[in-house]
Parts: sequence; C-alpha cells; structure tokens
Amino acid sequence: MEELSKESKIVELTETLKEMALILGAFKVGIATTETLLGGPPSADLTYVLPEAKSAVCFALAFDQNLIDPYFRKMDHESLETNKVRITTLANGISLEIADFLQQSGYKAVPQSANFVYRRDTENWLLDMHPPISHRYLAVRSGIGYLGYSGNIITKEYGSAIVLASVVTDAELIPTDSLPEEENYCDECKLCLSVCSSGYVDPVEKVTVTLGGKEFSYGKRRSNSRCFLVCGGLTGLNASRKWSTWSPARFKIPEKDEDFIAAIPTATQAYLERPKFKGGFFICLIPGSRMEYTCSNCHLVCHPDKKVRNARYKMLIESGVVIQEPDGTRRVVSPEEAKEYLKSMPMERRKLYESIPEEKSV
Repeated sequence: MEELSKESKIVELTETLKEMALILGAFKVGIATTETLLGGPPSADLTYVLPEAKSAVCFALAFDQNLIDPYFRKMDHESLETNKVRITTLANGISLEIADFLQQSGYKAVPQSANFVYRRDTENWLLDMHPPISHRYLAVRSGIGYLGYSGNIITKEYGSAIVLASVVTDAELIPTDSLPEEENYCDECKLCLSVCSSGYVDPVEKVTVTLGGKEFSYGKRRSNSRCFLVCGGLTGLNASRKWSTWSPARFKIPEKDEDFIAAIPTATQAYLERPKFKGGFFICLIPGSRMEYTCSNCHLVCHPDKKVRNARYKMLIESGVVIQEPDGTRRVVSPEEAKEYLKSMPMERRKLYESIPEEKSV
C-alpha cells in the first residue's frame, strides 16, 4: 500500500508539473531523468546543477509565426525582436515558477534559464559558451521535438521558431519518451545552412549523441565565434553580397575557425561605436552588455511545410541589404545602392561598417 501511495504521488506530481507548464504558456512539455539522459555529453548531466538531481522538466514556447515573414522581407525588425525577447523572458519566468512550486512542495529544484547563461569552470568559458544544461538534449529525449540538421530542436507545431527552458529537481518524475524518428520532418534540405552567413554548421560532417541508450544526430557545429560574429550583429553581409542580416556592418567573415578570434575585436569595437539602438537584450559576453537579434535565420527558416521553408528562404535572399543613417536609422536598399552609400561615407564613419584597405584610408 505504501509503494502504491508513493507511485501515485509521483504520477500526480508529474502530471501537475506538465499541466503547470502548459497553463503558464508552454505549448509542449516533457520530462527527462538521469536514466533517460545516461551516457550523454556533459551538458546532459543534471547533477552539474544539482548533485541530487533525478529529473528535469523541459518545455517549449513558440515565437509568433506571423512576424517571421516581415522580418525576412526586412519590412519589420522590431516586432519579431520584441516577441523573441518577451517570449524568452516568459520561458524564464515559467522555469522560476515551477522551481518555486517544487521547493515549496519540499523538493530541491534549480530553474534553468532559456539562454545567455554559461558554465564558468573553464579558462575559455566566454568562447566555449557551454550551457549548464542543454535544453536541446532534454527536449529531444523527452519528446518535445527532433534535432534538425542545424542542431536546433524542430517541432511539428512551429518548426524551430521556439524557445526552450527547464527545471532540474531531485523529485522522482515519470519520463516522457522521445518521438518516433520516422515522423521527423527534417529531410536535410539544409536551408538552415543556406541562410547562415557564418558557416556555423558543417554541411557534411555530423555528430551523434547517445541519451539513455538512444542515438540522435545533427550537423557538427563549428566555432561558436562564428555565430557570435554574425548572429551577434557584429557583421551581416552574406558572401554573395546580395543580402544581409539586419546588421548594417559588412566586415569580412573568415573562412577558418582559427581566424575568428582575430576578427572579433575590430568588429566589436566598431559595433560599440555605431549609433545606439533601442531594444535588444542583455548579455554578459560583449562590452556594453547589450545586443540585438539581427539574424536567427537558421532558427526561423525551418518549418514543417517545405513550401513555407522555401518561401522564407526566397524572402531573405531577395530582401536586400541594411545600411545605417548617422542618426541610427536603418534602411533597406539594393546591394548596389549599399555599396555606393558606403563609398560616400567619411572614412572614419565608414570604418565602423567595413574594413578599409590602408592605402584607401590615407
């Protein structure tokens, strides 16, 4: 009878936490345990954040799909950025509320922020950017979604335009299983790579992780500095020079990983000297502590409907390039107009947007 009572409490708590996440704003929730994550990479180790950990509640919130097309067409940057910032903040709040509920119920619980928090136990932690716990691993193992080629979690409801957060606890919970692989809509179209100007994901090599005896594969990620340079808004012109992210800068994007470390200081200093923007989000990784969402292309292009994916890709590559006026206003123009606009700038101002050969700056 006592065992039955204990089992009933585990079932009741599990269902309560799942319902709580959904009522507070998540569209999907899953449960991972130390057993279902066994054998995974270091960021799948729940005991890193809580030595007594037994389970984790992971959940997903969706960004507004209606704001993606205007963002890709470069008609509206502010609406999607605001939506991403606030949905991410809501995810953090849900994590905190679930952790508080567990703590008040007599359990240990540690909320895990959606993003921008990193392990600090290595000398190069700012470059490593390793999360305390990988929400992606929790999400794929607990059935929230699949790992797409990009390494992002993709869902049948909203593609990869989602945000994940979680709570690690010492409470025993009933795990939810991963989704059947045959239902994974990722056909490796690799549009996620085509819209990434930084070359963050290898187009051929894949990595495989084992979580609780199940294998999951995705494209191997290169240096995080690639994503930092482009998605961080330090530069944004695609190698084709026909389109850009929402960043007005066009510093060259290196081809080799080892060349990114040398490229970042100049681009960062220019970023700090350009006219200040409104909005954005706060992050410790950059001087000034504030950044914008100027890219997120791989995050936003993926959709369960391939026609939608292709349409979004077409919108982006035909959207033109962004330039910035002296007052900070961004304007979308053709590649040719942008080139002439940069040439007409005073040299000191032009250096804030692109590298100028020494002989031209004399």
